[in-house]
Amino acid sequence: MNDIPLSALFLFLLLLILLSAFFSGSETALMTLNRYRMEHKAKKGHKGATLARALLDRPDRLIGLILLGNNFVNILASSLATVIALRIGGEGAIAAAAGILTLVILIFSEVSPKTLAAMHPERIAYPAAFVYAPLLKLLYPLVWSINWVANGLLRLLGVRPEDDQGNALSREELRTVVSEAGAMIPKRSQTMLLAILDLEKATVEDIMIPRKEVDGIDIQDAEEEIINALKNAAYTRLPLFDGGIDSVIGMLHVRDALRSLLDRGLGKEHLREIGREPYFVPEGTHLYQQLRNFQREKQPVGLVVDEYGDFMGLITLTDLLEEIVGEFASDPADTIGEIHHSEDGSLLIDCGISVRELNRALRWKLPTNGPKTLNGLIIEYMEAIPEPGTSLKLGGHPLEIMHTAESAVRTVKYVPG
Repeated sequence: MNDIPLSALFLFLLLLILLSAFFSGSETALMTLNRYRMEHKAKKGHKGATLARALLDRPDRLIGLILLGNNFVNILASSLATVIALRIGGEGAIAAAAGILTLVILIFSEVSPKTLAAMHPERIAYPAAFVYAPLLKLLYPLVWSINWVANGLLRLLGVRPEDDQGNALSREELRTVVSEAGAMIPKRSQTMLLAILDLEKATVEDIMIPRKEVDGIDIQDAEEEIINALKNAAYTRLPLFDGGIDSVIGMLHVRDALRSLLDRGLGKEHLREIGREPYFVPEGTHLYQQLRNFQREKQPVGLVVDEYGDFMGLITLTDLLEEIVGEFASDPADTIGEIHHSEDGSLLIDCGISVRELNRALRWKLPTNGPKTLNGLIIEYMEAIPEPGTSLKLGGHPLEIMHTAESAVRTVKYVPG
C-alpha cells in the first residue's frame, strides 16, 4: 500500500465516494418510483421500467443488494482514508480524516444524491436497474444468505416479508390519492374518478325522481288522454299504472305504444299486453351497486320501492351516469328545470330539486346525509314552514323564500355573490 502514489489513493477514494452516492441515490429513486407510471411504461415495453418492476417485486433482495454494496464501499473508503491520513500526518491525522470523510459522505454521498433522486426518481432508477439486475444475479448467493438471516429475525418478531397483505388501499385512501394527484391526473378525469368513489356513499333515494314528479300512463284513462301523455313524455319508457300511481303493472316503451296505436289502438288489454315487466329497486341500494345491477339486468330504468313495497320514485341509468360525468349539457344551471335565471342576475330555485343535483349544478357543498331535497333542508334548518320574504343562509349561501304552498317551500331566490 505504501508503494501506491497518494494521487492514486485519492483518485480511488473519490471513486468510492461516487459509488456510495450511486447506491444511496438509486435506493431512494427505486423506492420512490411512481408504481402506476412504472407499470404503464413496462407494459409499453420500456426496458428500464421492466427491470425496475422485477427488482421491486422482491424489495428485500433489492435492499439487501444495495446495502451490501453501500456498506462495502463506505467501509473501504474509511479504511482508505485512514491509510491516506497515516501517510500524510501520522496517527494524529486519523481523527481529522474520519471527521472530514464523514462530512464528505454525508453531503456528497447521502443528502445530495438522495434529494436529487427524490425529485427525479425515473432519471436515476431506470438506468440503475440495468446495473442492479445483473449484479443481483452475480451476487445472488451472498444476497440470499443475508436476506435469509434478516428475514429469519423478522419472522421471530411476527413479520413475514413475503406477505403482501395490508397494501391494498381503502376507498378513502384511494380518494386521497386521486385528490392529491394534482397535475398528474387531468382535472376532468379527477372529478369523474372522485364521483365514482362517491357512488358508494349515496343511495338511489338520493337521485331518484320522486313519485309526485313521475309521469306515467294509467290504463284506466281515456285513449285520448293516453295519447296526449305519450306525446308529452320526457322519457322513452314510462311506468304503466292501473287506477293510480300506487298500482304499477309494468313499463311501457313509447315505441311499443306507437306500434299498438297504429295496429289496434291503445285499449286496456292492449296496453297490458305491450307492457314490459317492471324492474324494482330497493330505496337503500347504493349507487355503485345499482350501476352494476343495471348492467347485469340489462335495464335502463328502475322503479324505487320502500321496505313495504310501496312505489317511491323512478331512477334511470342516465341519472346515475350524470352522477359521474355531470349533466349531459354545456351549462347544467341553464338546463335544469328547477333552476331559472332572472333578468337581474338572480336564480329562482324550485325547492323540489334534490340536494345532490343542486350541489352539482351550482357547485355548492350542502349536506347530503339528511333531507334529500332543498325544501326538506330548509324546513329542517328553520324547524317550521317559513313565510314568503324570510331570508336565511344555508351552507353560507343567502336564500330568500319567495313562495310557499300547503306544507312545503316551493321557490327560493338566490343572488350569486
